[in-house]
Amino acid sequence: MAKDFWLNLPVKSVKTSREFFTQMGFKFNPRFGENDNMAALMIGEKNTVVMLCEELQFKQYISNPIADTKLGTEVILSIDAQSKEEVDEMAQRAIDAGGNSNHKPTEMQGWMYGCMFTDPDGHSWNVLYMDMTQVPQKGI
Repeated sequence: MAKDFWLNLPVKSVKTSREFFTQMGFKFNPRFGENDNMAALMIGEKNTVVMLCEELQFKQYISNPIADTKLGTEVILSIDAQSKEEVDEMAQRAIDAGGNSNHKPTEMQGWMYGCMFTDPDGHSWNVLYMDMTQVPQKGI
């Protein structure tokens, strides 16, 4: 059984990505390959690792082309928020840090509130608050 889980994302500049996510309020773990080619972004209480890999480094691990985020969405990375206000704050921080969003924070299904933004490399992120007291009894 797997003991851990992490994601690898190609980025044009680790320095730019590090600055963006630092402005968003995230931390990095220098123990996991912190250098000019890679940075270990830590997400959540369990410190899930998102390895930000310069594209030349990333290409060494794959046999097909890197997805062009201008042409499509390869993945949506979701982050939970503790309140609607935190969703609003993170959405604004993403824009202030150089990300993009054309999706205003919105209430969905009466128990979720979220917003989508893209980082400087066009990767899609979803910040979502879920009011678990309002989840329908039949589930999602």
